[in-house]
Amino acid sequence: MTIFVTGGAGFIGSEFIRQIAGSARIINFDKLTYAGNLDNLTEAAKAPDYSLVRGDVCDARSVMEALPEGCDAVVHFAAESHVDRSIEGAEEFVRTNVLGTQVMLDAARRRGVKRFLHISTDEVGGDMPPNTWFCEEDPLKGSSPYAASKAGAELLVGAAARTFGMHTLITRTSNNYGPYQFPEKLLPLAISNVLEDRPIPVYGDGMQVRDWVHVTDNCRALRAVLERGRAGETYHIGGGNPLPNIEVLRTLLKILGKPE
Repeated sequence: MTIFVTGGAGFIGSEFIRQIAGSARIINFDKLTYAGNLDNLTEAAKAPDYSLVRGDVCDARSVMEALPEGCDAVVHFAAESHVDRSIEGAEEFVRTNVLGTQVMLDAARRRGVKRFLHISTDEVGGDMPPNTWFCEEDPLKGSSPYAASKAGAELLVGAAARTFGMHTLITRTSNNYGPYQFPEKLLPLAISNVLEDRPIPVYGDGMQVRDWVHVTDNCRALRAVLERGRAGETYHIGGGNPLPNIEVLRTLLKILGKPE
């Protein structure tokens, strides 16, 4: 089995590769931006059927050259993913997340790829009312440029399924945490600051509620969707444990033996 992974040097993509290394031929197609780290793949890269191709998902020629004919699956992680960065400037988010996804879909169709798994985010649903859960059928209501770009990408994936009959799958994951996460994200940033006795940045009153799922569990779910998901379907993946950010940070301080 041949699996073409975009963004495989990133936080979630590298965990996915670590889980499947040795069980499939893996082509890791990654631009290696600031968020990509090949140290995440030190052991996985030793697998005999692993290869790295440095490239940009927006570069159609590079993608076509790297993607083999009749590939069993494309797993599309590559994306700009930081909300604050998208607010500062949305252009790169639209380029990578929207245009890059269309380039990948076009290449996958031309190469006869059997399955296309698009990794999205629960943020495409906008703000979740208290004591409720997102449903796969909910309308897209991205509340940041990042979320809007991922929503646009989802619409393109759905269009590829309906227009060309491609076997597409979409997953929307809640907040991931775990090893190798880039330190601009809440938990690794907070941990780094606490260990160095620096203040933790908190937005407003910290009562924003997020659902958290460990990256290992998320990637197990991604594998299940890739192997058994129904064509054209969207799947939500979460930890089932929504918590206010301030409560998460207070728990972290308690674990590390630090005062609030």
